[in-house]
Amino acid sequence: MPHVITQQCCNDATCVSVCPVNCIHPTPDEPGYARAEMLYIDPATCIDCGACTDVDVCPVDAIVPDFALTPATARYAELNAHYFSDSTRTRYEHDRVVRTRPDHSGSSVGPLRVAIVGSGPSACYAAEELTTTPGLDVEVHIFDRLPTPWGLVRYGVAPDHQHTKSATRTFERMADRPGVFFHLGVEIGTHLTHDELRAHHHAVIYAVGAPADKRLGIPGEDLPGSVSATDLVGWYNGHPDHADHVFDLSAERAVILGNGNVALDIARILTRDVKELARTDIADHALSALAGSGIREVVVVGRRDPAHAAYTTPELLGLAGLTTGVELAVDCPSTMEVNHPPNEFDQTSNSPTTLKAQIADELALQPASGAMRRIALRYLSSPAEILGDDRVRGIRLQRNEMHAEGNDRSAIRSTKVTDVLECGLVVRSVGYRGRPVPRLPFDIERGIIPNRNGQVVEPGTGEVQVGVYVAGWIKRGPSGVIGTNKQCSIETVERILDDHANGRLTPPTGDSRSLLDLVRIRSPEAIDYEGWQRIDRVEQTAGQPAGRPRVKIVDVNGMVEAASTTSSYENLSL
Repeated sequence: MPHVITQQCCNDATCVSVCPVNCIHPTPDEPGYARAEMLYIDPATCIDCGACTDVDVCPVDAIVPDFALTPATARYAELNAHYFSDSTRTRYEHDRVVRTRPDHSGSSVGPLRVAIVGSGPSACYAAEELTTTPGLDVEVHIFDRLPTPWGLVRYGVAPDHQHTKSATRTFERMADRPGVFFHLGVEIGTHLTHDELRAHHHAVIYAVGAPADKRLGIPGEDLPGSVSATDLVGWYNGHPDHADHVFDLSAERAVILGNGNVALDIARILTRDVKELARTDIADHALSALAGSGIREVVVVGRRDPAHAAYTTPELLGLAGLTTGVELAVDCPSTMEVNHPPNEFDQTSNSPTTLKAQIADELALQPASGAMRRIALRYLSSPAEILGDDRVRGIRLQRNEMHAEGNDRSAIRSTKVTDVLECGLVVRSVGYRGRPVPRLPFDIERGIIPNRNGQVVEPGTGEVQVGVYVAGWIKRGPSGVIGTNKQCSIETVERILDDHANGRLTPPTGDSRSLLDLVRIRSPEAIDYEGWQRIDRVEQTAGQPAGRPRVKIVDVNGMVEAASTTSSYENLSL
């Protein structure tokens, strides 16, 4: 019987390499991989060998045999099979491409020392690739301004998606390898400069993500009660930069602008039963605030129709699976009913966009449940103005219609029809962008550091910055899911190894010992990986009495205190 990939797929494609019959697609060498919502197993090819279910292969436990599907995940059997029945998908007749990795044993170029700024998925995948390259003598130093690692896995993934957070298992194995050193609580640009990093390493990789939110540019955007998804997500996930924020949850209706996966996460957290949230690692201050929340309806607003919504199909299915006190409603007809003839945008009933519309249609036909809370998915609407004098009192939405512009079959145009919704909270969830890094070029329009296959370049001339690289969202923009960063980081590391093998990197003038001494002077409270493990144990121990995975420490001083019980950073050996 076939295995099935379910909602929490991380897309890192480790499962692809262990499959003996090449039944998992899209593979990283196939064009659709970068845009894939998840990976899929071909039920007609799968031989039920179980190779893909090992925890070292699928750290998020997303792959299960079809007999183990639950009512909440049963639809994924159809979703997996659907990918292979889609007539628009490119067919690949060749065998799976097996990636070859050069063996660096006996290399005459000597050892390699790399600094990685950031400790989220792209940083960790880069370190994983460096430390598993055959024969490579490498030393990796990972820096993060926070005392805790794992970036968006810890502070971005929704607290009720604990399986997704299990992706850190891969990172933990990497962190235990010889030659990997963590410097947590060390901010580049404050404690150490870019030039100092360059002086102590052959190469520096910036994997700093996209922490800034995009603006709407509409009247009323800065009213109290108009907040960014960045702030709200950081708040309920216990990010130290956002833990002290206060959100007014007293109004009965909240409106989320944007309908990507983050928007659906927020809608779910704002409406979910606090008894269920109390079994997660949600920050205590957020749990307390949500227990007293007056929000009864969350309206999620998207510019396009259901077929072209920004969220992924698995995320929509996850939202539809909420059964405790939450009604999911669709406030717009599907693609087939919106002022254009059937199939104008989608030429096959098997296309991914039509599947999204089909699910939305099914949800729209469900009878009202009378649940205490409601999530309404509203399509074909754009924000025109946030209303209120002293704070948010409502929002004016302008209706849109779909039309085709050349090859763009998902274009929209505004109509003159507007609607006003009363609300007390507006959450802007329209995307993220990177921030400039001192001494590096920056593309303001795209919000990334200009690069060529991961190597930083000057935007005007294309001249490379020797020894300086990027990975993850600061490299390509905020796209994909956790595992998408793996192939992105591999590409960057391959560029570094090629530069190293061909003598294009400048040897460091300072050694590792002088780097450690510099960190001790500039950031006396810096924490190594063992320090993080102590924080981890303290949090997990605090969560055990209530059956929670952990109770997060949300302030830096508390983290430092937990890490320094028996500090080992002073004894770190290089």
